Amino acid sequence: MDLIIEPEALAARLEREDLLIVDLSAPQNYLDGHIPGAVHLPFQALMAGTPPAPGKLPSAERLTEVFRHIGLRPEHHVVACDDEGGGWAGRFLWTLEVIGHKNYSYLNGGMHAWRGAGLPLSTEPAEPTPSAIEVAIDPAPLMDAEQIQQHLKDPDFRVWDARSPQEYRGERVLAMKAGHIPGAINCEWTQLMDPQRDLRIRADAREFLARLGIDDSQKIVTHCQSHHRSGFTWLVGKSLGFDIRAYPGSWSEWGNLPDTPVEQ
Repeated sequence: MDLIIEPEALAARLEREDLLIVDLSAPQNYLDGHIPGAVHLPFQALMAGTPPAPGKLPSAERLTEVFRHIGLRPEHHVVACDDEGGGWAGRFLWTLEVIGHKNYSYLNGGMHAWRGAGLPLSTEPAEPTPSAIEVAIDPAPLMDAEQIQQHLKDPDFRVWDARSPQEYRGERVLAMKAGHIPGAINCEWTQLMDPQRDLRIRADAREFLARLGIDDSQKIVTHCQSHHRSGFTWLVGKSLGFDIRAYPGSWSEWGNLPDTPVEQ
């Protein structure tokens, strides 16, 4: 399956034994109707939750518990979806990348698109069989604050800030320091969603980003406040073939560190 899969294509594959669908919707939305067989995973399981940077990765031990609980096995092809346009689904797929599980797809538009296509829904919670998977963390898909500072003057390095323009400009303050990482390009995550097509990734995403100064000639790192919104921007970059990583500490870390440079 392709990285980005459409609802009808997924519906035709629901009987595959090697398919694991993970739904990161709000609990009530999942109970109100989900893709038949989809396992629910609360988004909190993907984050360490430790102040001041709650978006950092949990430990390998904690991730092992999470992935065993949802029944992940090495042979699975995982499809992720959510009810908000791709933030949590993207964060989940990035986490799969971090643990070295490369077989995954994003349901384009998530549950908005599935419902919009009139496809079957279930209200029966899935009960996965726990697995015995062992998880190790590969640092390649992520960057930390020190690594970003080392690359800020590289001409082919770009920071993609997925926060709101108000946060980027320093008008909305959510840390000790306000503003953005020097040289960062602001493209709010929702700008990559098409509201006319059930929040699918916009068809002209490559051209839209190129006009802003983000393209496949660069090494890119993306962040937001806690690597939730940037879960989606990472996913979009990945789907376009970009050399893209994520900064899970995000602004909640950068904006609270004493020695990190800031622009407004």
